[in-house]
Amino acid sequence: MSIAVEALFTTALGLQAPWVVAKVDLDTAKRRIDFEVSCDAGKLPCPACGVNGQGIHDRVKRSWRHLDFFQFEAWLHAEVPRVDCSACGKTTQAEVPWARPGSGFTLLFEALALSLCQTLPAAQAAAQLRVRSKRLWRRIAHYVGIARRRDAMTGVRAVGIDETSLKATSNNWLS
Repeated sequence: MSIAVEALFTTALGLQAPWVVAKVDLDTAKRRIDFEVSCDAGKLPCPACGVNGQGIHDRVKRSWRHLDFFQFEAWLHAEVPRVDCSACGKTTQAEVPWARPGSGFTLLFEALALSLCQTLPAAQAAAQLRVRSKRLWRRIAHYVGIARRRDAMTGVRAVGIDETSLKATSNNWLS
């Protein structure tokens, strides 16, 4: 593809320096589009302590599912820099601006998935997104956990439980 196409998708994905789309691979037979994203920075702030101007130790290949483009399944792939910090002595992977660490989904894809799960059963949402429902349940558990930690329960004096809700608390859906 031409430089103009990479620049167009860099803008469409909302990427900002030092991140750019380096290559776009469209496979019409598989109905899939893959974006190779690169970080052209030679030095980055340390993700652990925040000290600026730290060198890149190496890069680790990662992939994330993104929102569909033109009804094609979209994936972002990047060699994510690991920063070697001279201040704190740690070698830490840089965070990417489009996904939370360890997710495997972009933030936009997670937002769509969670929105669908508010109105559809997780299995139906997963089928619509073409992912396994287990992956959606993990995201739901992650964000529910965050919400529960933020919720102050100091005023609660009594909790009612019936036999139906008791069966639903077994956590088998996370296995």
